Order: sequence, then structure tokens, then C-alpha cells
Amino acid sequence: PRVLTKQEYEALLRACSHHPRDSAIIELLLQTGLRLSEMARLTVHDVELPARIGRDPSAVGRVHILGKGRKERWIPLNYKACRALKTWLDARPQVALSALFVSKFGHGMGTRAIQHLVKKYLDEARIVGACVHTLRHTFATHHVAQGTSLRTVQEVLGHASLKTTSVYVQLAQEGVKRELQEHAL
Repeated sequence: PRVLTKQEYEALLRACSHHPRDSAIIELLLQTGLRLSEMARLTVHDVELPARIGRDPSAVGRVHILGKGRKERWIPLNYKACRALKTWLDARPQVALSALFVSKFGHGMGTRAIQHLVKKYLDEARIVGACVHTLRHTFATHHVAQGTSLRTVQEVLGHASLKTTSVYVQLAQEGVKRELQEHAL
């Protein structure tokens, strides 16, 4: 599976930075590794933000996910995800709908709308061969490469088996090799 490099995901975040909703969607995908279907099902009631958003480990938000097989889980939200969500929630139109992400017409955004939006910014950032699911792989691979435990990554991704998650160990190792080649002194 394709994984974005640090330069690519930073370019992607820059591309959407001027749109609170789009920025929140992409930041949330990158910071949590959510599946597209999980993202489209989110409501405003699924998000809990800390009173103060910052890097302090006690000031972590969380999001309630209804995953594959109707399995529920809570995922912690780091300060970057919290900041992007707060900015979006402050700008979100006042509509009776509980969908977290709404269109400019006040309708909930489905999977196709989110796919289209992500594709638009991938194109803008000149990233080829990537899609929404690439952001899930990017989240997992970069976390494994930086030392986040496989168990933690498994829990956040909602994998039933650790075997499924262990794919990211190999991807992380390939990334390390590539970086050592690219950044040869």
C-alpha cells in the first residue's frame, strides 16, 4: 500500500489549510487513521474536545467511532486533530443535522463527497497514486516508524488481529531505508 512521505502529507495539509472543514477532515484522517466509512458516520456528539487544547498529555480529546462489524471504540485526539476540529466546529453552519461534516448546503457529507474532497487536495499538492485509504496507511506506518507500539496502532485502527497491523512494521522499515538513501550525508 502507498504511504505518504512527511513532505507529501505536509504539502497536503498546506493545500487545505485555508478551509476549516476540509482541513479538519484531512487532519482527522491523518491523525487517527479512520476508515472512510467511519469518517462519514461521525456526528458532532461523537467528538469530545478538551477545555484547553495544547500539547499537554492530559489535554487530549477523543472521538467515538462505530467501526467495522458495528464495533465501537474511542480514539484519542492529539492537539493537532483537536485544533482542526475546534476551528471547524466554530465555523460549522448552524444546522439541525448532527453530521459532523456538512456541505455548504447544510447536508451531511457522505463517503463520495469526502473521497472527492481528499482527491482534490491530493491533486492540488501534486501527490499521485494516493486516495483516502492512503492516509490510513500513512498514519499507521509513520506511527510504527516513530516507535508507537503495534498494540496502540491496532487499537486505534480498530483491527481485530495484530497480524493485520503488523504489515505496517515492514512498511515502516522500507520507509527508513528510503529516507537513509535520500538523505545520504
